[in-house]
Amino acid sequence: MICTAFANGKRHDFRLFKESKTYIHPETMAKTDTGYIGIKKIHANSLLPKKKSKKNPLTVEDKALNRKISSERVVNEHAIGFIKRFKILSERYRNRRRRFGLRFNLIAGICNFER
Repeated sequence: MICTAFANGKRHDFRLFKESKTYIHPETMAKTDTGYIGIKKIHANSLLPKKKSKKNPLTVEDKALNRKISSERVVNEHAIGFIKRFKILSERYRNRRRRFGLRFNLIAGICNFER
């Protein structure tokens, strides 16, 4: 795990991803949640769950695929939960702004070491 982009205030993850112009190798599978709709235009090799709507409910196959994707993404969610234990993401960051990236990457290194 490594963190590459930060922003002041609230900003959507996908918008931050697009603005950072982070490069993902074309052979790398990007497993994202439904907040990243439109990532297929940027990175063709991405796995995105299907969303339901009032007019188009999910089929049994779509539900099974979404369950498979979420079972693979649970590792990512556990890593996010691990970082939130350090309170750097779950609460307002009140220290010097220019050291946020350094501290976050140190916590990510601890997470990598633990796993």
